Amino acid sequence: MTLRRPLVSVEALLSAGVLYLFLTCNGPFWRAALDGLGWDAAGTWVFALSLLGIGGGLYFVFLSPLATRWSVRPLLSLLFLMSAAASYYTGRYAVYIDRTMVANVLATHYQEARELITLSMVGHILLFGVLPAALLWWPRLAARPLLRAVGVRLAWTIAAALLAVGSLMLVFADFASLMRNHREVRYLVTPANVVAAGVANAFGRVRRTGPLLPVGQDARLSAAWQQRSRPALFVLVVGETARAQNFSLNGYERTTNPELAKRDVINFPHVRACGTSTEVSLPCMFSPYGRRQYDEDRIQTHQSLLHVLARAGFGVLWRDNQSGCKGVCEGLPQHDLAASRIEGLCSGGQCSDEVLLHNLDSVLTDARGNLFVVLHQLGSHGPAYFRRYPPAFKRFQPACESQDLQRCTTAEIRNAYDNSLLYTDHVLGRLIDFLAAQQDRFDTAMLYVSDHGESLGENGMYLHGMPYAIAPDVQLRVPMVTWMSPGFSRAFGVDTACLRGRAGRQLSHDNLFHSMLGLMDVSTTVYDRSMDMFADCRAPAAAPAASR
Repeated sequence: MTLRRPLVSVEALLSAGVLYLFLTCNGPFWRAALDGLGWDAAGTWVFALSLLGIGGGLYFVFLSPLATRWSVRPLLSLLFLMSAAASYYTGRYAVYIDRTMVANVLATHYQEARELITLSMVGHILLFGVLPAALLWWPRLAARPLLRAVGVRLAWTIAAALLAVGSLMLVFADFASLMRNHREVRYLVTPANVVAAGVANAFGRVRRTGPLLPVGQDARLSAAWQQRSRPALFVLVVGETARAQNFSLNGYERTTNPELAKRDVINFPHVRACGTSTEVSLPCMFSPYGRRQYDEDRIQTHQSLLHVLARAGFGVLWRDNQSGCKGVCEGLPQHDLAASRIEGLCSGGQCSDEVLLHNLDSVLTDARGNLFVVLHQLGSHGPAYFRRYPPAFKRFQPACESQDLQRCTTAEIRNAYDNSLLYTDHVLGRLIDFLAAQQDRFDTAMLYVSDHGESLGENGMYLHGMPYAIAPDVQLRVPMVTWMSPGFSRAFGVDTACLRGRAGRQLSHDNLFHSMLGLMDVSTTVYDRSMDMFADCRAPAAAPAASR
């Protein structure tokens, strides 16, 4: 017996597809929208059905002009696959899909992307994306004469619009309250969130067509440099995904910073990141504009701190073990070490962060004058925290050894993450020892600060990249420490006791640009002394000229 394929209209297939999308691929949205409402109350059912009417009606209205007999199945298939992937990550990691999140995805390199692909993700996409997409091709689609088809489509579209408007009027007060008090739920409506974020990335982001616009064109070394007998060597370490809450220097109950604790470092416990992702934070923290004057267009189109230092006469070098400098070091010397094949430091297409210290002595041999080096770590980038440290640093056990965090307990995830911080501590300890050994040639110092924090399962949330306005504290608070050799603190007039006493101030990535210019005695009108965290603890003679 041959099973006869049913005959359906394009409108009926589109309606079924829209209902499937809104009911099946929007679990996080439904949970957020109905949070605190009991299903034993009739009002909950009315509100839920009205949300379905609003969403389903609007989806139909927007998709109707694009859905023909030839396009409706490819269109719905694409939306099913897109929604299945998006719903997996919003459901698994409690991420919100906005323009920045899509930008992060587009900027993710192969190694990071591979770690996010798990068997559970593949299974989810097969079940909720591929299978329903295949079923779309089972029914036959009815054909109509053109004028009749236009009339029927117009009637369906009007009906869908009336359904959306009527449903909205029925629960307007509750809906308005939801949108006013929990605006973030709009980032959970799939696939509208993906489409809107994709369009915003395609047309809403700045598209630079020329070279970076200059910053600090008047930059020069201050007169105080004439009194110094040795060049400076400063190393800025940009950490990855380290959160301040898990640094033992900040009071964390576990000893995650044993090496730093042995050295004479100054810890800054209250530092906030400029963003919750590398794509946002890295350009922002090196920019004079920062979060307090946040303007993505200006940040992306203007030169960074590194260009100002180079203009003043510093040798500048960016050494990377991650995904690049995001334009911060454009046109400046760079060492891409992430793809190195150094025995004992690199395997499986990834290098441990000690690769950043490899052959650093040869960099100094070739140096002429003052040198400012940036080390960009792989750090604690998730979800594969267990791959961020060598076996010798498996101190906290049992540690999660899966990139699918749902397979691990919260304690196992925290163990693996803390092990990665323990390894970062080791790398920083080695760097300080290296800098201390160079004091016969250079006045040496270093500063470490992470680009953003991380969620480890708090409130069901994992990883990072939340919209800044609603991001949890663990994604925004970052560790920052500095170390200065005795020669450096003397030459640059830094009172380390004063600095240690003022380390508890509220600081942010916004302080980095001006603090580095101030500490390096670079005179320029873009320098703002009020944003220099070292200014009040430097001798007046060492302070650079400032515009305000």
